[in-house]
Amino acid sequence: MANGFDYDLIVIGAGTGGNVVTRMAAGAGWRVASIDQLPYGGTCALRGCDPKKMLVAVSEGVEWIERLKHKGLEGEISVDWADMMAFKRSFTDAMPQRVEAGLQKAGAKTLHGEARFTGPDTIELNGETLRARHFHIATGARPMTLNIPGEDLLITSTDFLELSDHPDRVVFVGGGFIAMEFSHIAKRAGAHEVTVLEMMERPLGNFDEDLVSMLAEATAELGVNLRTKAKVLKIEEAGGELVVSVQTREGIETVTCDTVVHATGRVPNLDALNLEAANVEHGPRGIVVNSAMRTTNPAIFSAGDCADSGLKLTPVSAYEARIAGKNLLSGRDERSVDYPPIPSVVFTLPMVASVGLSVADASEQGLKVDVNFERTQDWYSSLRVGAKWTGYKVLVEQVTGRILGAHLIGPGSEEQINLFAMAMGANLTANQIKAMIFAYPSFASDISAMVKT
Repeated sequence: MANGFDYDLIVIGAGTGGNVVTRMAAGAGWRVASIDQLPYGGTCALRGCDPKKMLVAVSEGVEWIERLKHKGLEGEISVDWADMMAFKRSFTDAMPQRVEAGLQKAGAKTLHGEARFTGPDTIELNGETLRARHFHIATGARPMTLNIPGEDLLITSTDFLELSDHPDRVVFVGGGFIAMEFSHIAKRAGAHEVTVLEMMERPLGNFDEDLVSMLAEATAELGVNLRTKAKVLKIEEAGGELVVSVQTREGIETVTCDTVVHATGRVPNLDALNLEAANVEHGPRGIVVNSAMRTTNPAIFSAGDCADSGLKLTPVSAYEARIAGKNLLSGRDERSVDYPPIPSVVFTLPMVASVGLSVADASEQGLKVDVNFERTQDWYSSLRVGAKWTGYKVLVEQVTGRILGAHLIGPGSEEQINLFAMAMGANLTANQIKAMIFAYPSFASDISAMVKT
């Protein structure tokens, strides 16, 4: 123990927002410990983005067959839920050991258990007190508490990703990413009744209204019962079934099902940390950090979903962690977060993608923009793959020609949106984009037609 400290740095959380800092500090020769009470890898790799996208890949096979029926591709196809889950586990099962071994190879010590601060520079872990010069907190998020009767009957998105059999009648409480994505997976995997209950006027409130309306049409066509202005009041068990009571426009109704999934959103996972003992301020959005990702305790940093910083997305977590790591190693706040345009994708089928300002955002900021909105089911790139629900909305600033926002729906959206993000980050104008020569035919080649001036 040098200078009374067990470690130079203790990182609490072994997901993206923690592991980036762990590797940076260990690589610089610091004595580093990484702690997690769950298997190493974090939400994205084990319980979120990556396993979900593997299930989406399987359901894409079903979607391709449906879109190209009577166009030369014939035959029936179905999803084997057990095989699909085994496919998912071919990635997730190996990940914790791989991540932990990688941190150890980098020079960090890996520990397991629930950490709790007992002072500004000490934590308790499994009955042992550990002291460090610095801490970095990256404990992510957890499902929010609903405070409704029968809440214990809900399963989480993590539980859904571990179901041994496909749910036959499933209700999703909420209308965000999880509900929309998992409802599409469940229906294409063979569920007979899939219901999404969203208490607001529409699902995916942060995405463009016109494109979400198109997604809602596609969701209904798929056979998912998407209900808005539907607030869940309670969940009861009756005769081996679950009965969900819902306040709707028409009054109180019930939905009977086998599985109810919590999909109403997530909150910072801070309850067990005892942050008051560490002099670390926090609020509803998470741990209070400055632009250098430093908390109200100068020796403690935080990043990712548990911090009150940027968008709650894995790449944002990695970006913030790099800023925190640079400042930790330098001993001063020499780097500050300066978020570039950040794209976001809902991995339904069709996918919906967004980057930059919405029309409402531009109006609130007093910006004069041309709004290019078009449904593109008749474009070649849609016809080629039999896609019905496709379109875009792009905001071009009138004076400068800069792209201020891009919103897409349909095949290829998840990659097109990255190109828009790069263009916006480089301050390219609509005319500069139109002057580019793209490989054709490709989804990328459609971009130049979306930036009319």
